[in-house]
Amino acid sequence: MKLKINAVYICLMLAVASLLAQQPGDPIGENLFPPELLMQYQREIALSEAQKNAIKAELLKAQSRFTEMQWQLQGEVEAMASLVKQARLDEQQVLAQLDKVLNLEREIKRTQLGLVIRIKNNLTAEQQAKLLEIKNKLEFKNKLSK
Repeated sequence: MKLKINAVYICLMLAVASLLAQQPGDPIGENLFPPELLMQYQREIALSEAQKNAIKAELLKAQSRFTEMQWQLQGEVEAMASLVKQARLDEQQVLAQLDKVLNLEREIKRTQLGLVIRIKNNLTAEQQAKLLEIKNKLEFKNKLSK
């Protein structure tokens, strides 16, 4: 069961990192690389064993942090849900709980951005250029297929 939950969180982490790194018209995301892009094109960009190991270590470290934050976030969302179920709401209490939820969401996004930054920093300029070329080709193909 724990393995299944970890796999779900890894998929979630990769999906969110991918979204951060690939939003169209996003000048920040255009220059970052989602982990699955590196996995898919590791031979084409000549990713070394040392780079693979470093990126895997970053992914595992981030996955651990995401799991911890996901548990915290779920707990805070449940607490907020119980607050808003009441017939009369204490506005200050609900807003304070919202701040807890938003702070955790902010930390998750910050961790995701940190992950894709560390991934990029593990790549050479040539590998980054090759990945940008691959991303542009993929985006062009996606636009044609729509």
